Amino acid sequence: MFEAAELGRKISREDFDAMAPGLRTELLDLQQQLREADFPVIVLFAGVDGAGKNETVNLLNEWMDPRWIVTRAYGPPSDEERERPEYWRYWRDLPPKGKVGLFLSSWYHHPLIDRVTGAITPAELDERLERIVHFEKTLADEGALILKFWMHLSEKAQKKRLKSLEKDPLTAWQVTRQDWQHWEMYDKFVSAAERLIMHTSKGHAPWQIVEGADPRYRSAVVLQTLKDAITKHFATREAQKKVNAEIKGKAKAKKEAKPAALAQQPSILSSLDMTLTIEG
Repeated sequence: MFEAAELGRKISREDFDAMAPGLRTELLDLQQQLREADFPVIVLFAGVDGAGKNETVNLLNEWMDPRWIVTRAYGPPSDEERERPEYWRYWRDLPPKGKVGLFLSSWYHHPLIDRVTGAITPAELDERLERIVHFEKTLADEGALILKFWMHLSEKAQKKRLKSLEKDPLTAWQVTRQDWQHWEMYDKFVSAAERLIMHTSKGHAPWQIVEGADPRYRSAVVLQTLKDAITKHFATREAQKKVNAEIKGKAKAKKEAKPAALAQQPSILSSLDMTLTIEG
């Protein structure tokens, strides 16, 4: 599944700089239109450590108006959150209509980690993923646009990326012991991730696998996908509104026409010859 995201694709600085101004303008225009829309945009980022999830979220906040963006990242649940329903801390952070929500370490994080560490069986993972599918379907049925990006690196590329971050004093803090522990379990992560993506990539909430080695390439893919998805969702919502209006109009016309049709039907009295008389 991930072979296509390990091809070493790149975009030159010149090409990225050439497409960036127009793409940024289009995203800002869409964001302004979105403020009047009847749906939110929910964007999830998951994937290999060091594949650029944080950098991509930062770029989106830089390119777009952050006043209309909700950005959330999650660590272990607090005592209060453990006492609540499983998705409670995600429910309360979902963006309202007209806004974009960017989520790191979202509702996929713990099922994936639990499977990799052996805390749950494959069947238990499937059960938890099925709950996620229903959760996202509910959001989509309410009109939400859901996008999910899996940022991927090969095992060799991940090791190179982590070492590169460690060498830079400004980014060394981003690499933790846990990141290296996860790298040592790379094959387990890939196996669990394939199962996760195959189970939860649905028409209403598809996964997009993004090669994360080149920062300009991954940025271009995410930004272009986001722009295209919002544009398409606007068109889909408008088409749905027109269809619903036509259905309501036909139902109303049929309801109004029914009494008139009934009045035209012959009755027993209307069938009598009223010209007849009785001789005395």
